[in-house]
Amino acid sequence: MAANPHVTPIKLALRYLGRTCSVFGEQDSGYAPVPGQFTVAQHVAHVAQTIDWFVEGAFRPEGFDTDFALHQAKVRDVHSLAEAMAWLARSVDDAAAVIESRTPQEMAAPIAPGPVMGGLPRSSISGGIAEHTAHHRGALAVYARLLGYAPPMPYAD
Repeated sequence: MAANPHVTPIKLALRYLGRTCSVFGEQDSGYAPVPGQFTVAQHVAHVAQTIDWFVEGAFRPEGFDTDFALHQAKVRDVHSLAEAMAWLARSVDDAAAVIESRTPQEMAAPIAPGPVMGGLPRSSISGGIAEHTAHHRGALAVYARLLGYAPPMPYAD
């Protein structure tokens, strides 16, 4: 069976983020360069939460939940990189399962009207997830450099 074109970008985003995060240890979980910014663990948790949010929002009749204060509060409660990485792995697996269970017609159907991707095909969440993950991968690469680590090239073994 061929790879699902809507799942592949999400799985690649996880692989690339994992390579960047491979330099961190659990002792780095609470690092943030400036007080108030997301820590290493919170960045990863935010990526996981956002994958869940994209999938839920694409298929919910009312579209995306925009209670961003609540979303951020949940992420701020994460203090372990291992916990955040486990959440991320579950989120990617869950997203893949949902997307793979949908027909091409369901993936082509529009997302509910609203301020976030309203009217775009549901399949567009794959690109949104990949782009959002790349954004946080870049931030985490900067965090790694500030800690004296050299993150590996994300696109090669």
